[in-house]
Amino acid sequence: MARKGYHHGDLRAALIQAAAEAVEQGGPDAVSLRDLAKTLGVSTAAPYRHFADRRALLAEVAAQGFEQLAEDYGRAAARNPDPKVALRDTARAYLGLAFRRPGLFRLMFDSDLMGPDAPASLTGPAARSWEALHAAVAAIDPQADDATIKRRTITGWSTLHGFIALVSGGRLKGFMTEPLTEAELVEAILDKTLIAD
Repeated sequence: MARKGYHHGDLRAALIQAAAEAVEQGGPDAVSLRDLAKTLGVSTAAPYRHFADRRALLAEVAAQGFEQLAEDYGRAAARNPDPKVALRDTARAYLGLAFRRPGLFRLMFDSDLMGPDAPASLTGPAARSWEALHAAVAAIDPQADDATIKRRTITGWSTLHGFIALVSGGRLKGFMTEPLTEAELVEAILDKTLIAD
């Protein structure tokens, strides 16, 4: 295979993109620095100039996912003057990530990357996405104290995450949901995220 001519800095971006694609196709376990090097036409040592190991590369993929999610949350707030509509769109962004990019979603929320030894390069973006979600919840009740806002945020997030787990795992059967349509189920979940307490 002919090697691609990467300029300085291009290989790092190419590795992140290729790893993100591999995550979507086969999950985090499908990511191998050796395989990515082969796919990109570089030496097996080349990826290690940019990432210490596979975990570091996956952390960067997840970090970019959190940055994108924070941006999506910010756009929901910016385009909706009504805080309840903004929060609903924020929740839609979370559902959209889960159902459009399930591999990335699992990497961000169901892998061990966010454990006690999570790198700062990952915890910073994850914190920014959390702060954007927290702000969207806070906006619907400016008089609420921080403990109340956090309780509401975690409750709403748990509702969304639980729904995603049920749908992704094929746990919602027709006898449970009929005559509700998929769209009606989503709207019911979004309604639940707007409940104050």
